[in-house]
Amino acid sequence: MQNEKSHTFTPEPFRPAPWLPGPHGQTIAGRLLRRPGMPRFERVRLDTPDGDFVDLDFPPAPNQNAPLVLLLHGLEGSARRAYAVNTYVELARRGIAAVGLNFRSCSGEPNRLPRFYHSGDTDDIRHVIAYLTKRYPGRKFGVIGYSLGGNALLKYLGEEGEAAARVVSAAVAVSVPYDLGAGADLLSSNFMGRFYTNIFIRSLVEKTEQKKHLLNGRYDEARLKSARSFRAFDDAVTAVLHGFDGADDYYRKSSSAQFVEHIRVPALLIHAEDDPFVPAGSFPHGALRTNPYVQAAITPSGGHVGFVEGTPLEPRFWAERQAARFLATVLCGQS
Repeated sequence: MQNEKSHTFTPEPFRPAPWLPGPHGQTIAGRLLRRPGMPRFERVRLDTPDGDFVDLDFPPAPNQNAPLVLLLHGLEGSARRAYAVNTYVELARRGIAAVGLNFRSCSGEPNRLPRFYHSGDTDDIRHVIAYLTKRYPGRKFGVIGYSLGGNALLKYLGEEGEAAARVVSAAVAVSVPYDLGAGADLLSSNFMGRFYTNIFIRSLVEKTEQKKHLLNGRYDEARLKSARSFRAFDDAVTAVLHGFDGADDYYRKSSSAQFVEHIRVPALLIHAEDDPFVPAGSFPHGALRTNPYVQAAITPSGGHVGFVEGTPLEPRFWAERQAARFLATVLCGQS
C-alpha cells in the first residue's frame, strides 16, 4: 500500500463498494454520491499582483489557533465541491481548520483578465500561501490538492524545494494526472474517456465564449468551437492565453511527475491504479523510491476521485478520510 518512509503514517485499507465494479463506477458514483451538507462559508476576495483576483472560501473553523489546510480543487470545480466539503469536515473532526482556493473563473464570477487557470499555474498558489501564513502567523500549515489542483500543488512544492518547508508542513495530492499529455491522449482513445472529456470541454468552451469581449483576437474561435479533446482545446486556448508554445509545450512544462523528486515537505500521494484519467505508466514510482519525503497510498481500484466504500444509502469516502488522517498526523501529531 505504501513505501517505508521516515514519517509514520499507515493508510487504512480501502474496501471498495462491491456494488461499484470497475473504475467508471467508482468515478461516476464518487461524483454523484458525495452529497454533504453545505457549511456557511466566509468568502474573502484576494487581489493578485497582476490586477486580477481569486476568491477564498473559509468553512467554520474548530478553533482560532487550529492548524490550517488550504484546499486546491480540480478542473472546472470549486472550493465548494462535495469532495472539498467532505475534506473540510474530516479535517474539522481532527481539530484542523481549512480554506478553499477557487482558481480564477471558478468562484461563480468571471475573473478580470484575458486568461483563466491551468494545471501548471503555481503563481496564485504561492500568492495565497503567502497571504494565509501572514494572516495566521504561528499556525502550522498544510495543503491538499485534487486532480488538477494536486498537479499544481506537486509542481509548486517541487519548484520551491527546501524553501517550501518554511511555510508548508504537510501536503496531500489525490488522483493527480502526473503526465498531462499522456492523460489527454488516454481520454481521447476510448468511449468513456471521450464521455468525460466532453463534459469538461463543454464547460471550458462556454466559459471561454462568455469572456469573448476580453479574449477577442487572442485565440482562433473556429478552433475553439471544433475542439473535441483536451489536446485540441489546450492547443487552441490554454497554451495561447498562458504563454505556452502549443499544447505539447504546456504539457511538458506543467506535468507534475518531474517535480516529485524535488519535494522537501512530507507529502502523501493518493492514487488508484485503475484511474481512467491517468495512464498506468504516469505515476512517478522512481521519485517515490528515492525521495524520503514522499509516500503513497496506492489502491488497485478507486477510479478518479472515487474511492467509495459502504452502501448506496451510507457511502463512505476513503480518500478524504486518509488525507485528513495524514495531515493530522503531521500537523497535530495524531495517530
